[in-house]
Amino acid sequence: MQAEAQVKIKKTKTMEESLNVIRAGVLGSNDGVLTVVGVLFSVGAVTSNPFTILIAGVADLFACALSMASGEYASVSSQADAEKVVVDLETQRLVVNRSSVEADLRDFYLSRGVTAETSQKIAEALMEKEPLEAILATKYDVQLGHYVSPWAAAFSSMICASLAGALPLLAMILIPGSAGVLLTILATAIASALIGFASAKMGHGFPKKAVVRNVIIAMLTIMIHYGIGRLF
Repeated sequence: MQAEAQVKIKKTKTMEESLNVIRAGVLGSNDGVLTVVGVLFSVGAVTSNPFTILIAGVADLFACALSMASGEYASVSSQADAEKVVVDLETQRLVVNRSSVEADLRDFYLSRGVTAETSQKIAEALMEKEPLEAILATKYDVQLGHYVSPWAAAFSSMICASLAGALPLLAMILIPGSAGVLLTILATAIASALIGFASAKMGHGFPKKAVVRNVIIAMLTIMIHYGIGRLF
């Protein structure tokens, strides 16, 4: 029964694992919108040929999606490896220097205002029951058997970058002329606002500030890239 319970716990994602995927998706979405709309307006400032703009936009969309995926995979892999290293480290400490692990647990509760006597009792109780899980949670904020997934972060970032970047691209290509340009700007503003709102909610920040900030950055991106295109 105990083994089955442990398996069930490991199958349930922790908050950190879920937020890791959401964070990667938000970053991918933001990057997808800004890079694609930047290329569209820089190329569109040079030529009005729809096919040329389409090729440039699609090429950038694929490049952005793959870049975000590879970046997330490398970054999160490093984090996951670091988590596994501390698991190995504390596993060895429990074998060769068990008393130092108990001392770390006691000091953890002492630092949080628990009395010395109570801290010692808590440390001893944890050492008898689940010492490895306890030291990982208190010292490193790591939950045994739960490591952030590089693949989940990579796919989340790639998919969200592709979907978000496709919005300005479709608006620019499907609607010809100045109407398409205005629709692209509107689509970019809406997408940036939604991304800002999502990131603020995820980080317990200020949604209004995040929305305004993201929209301003998106508009500046369009202006800067259009200006660069006009230089040529």
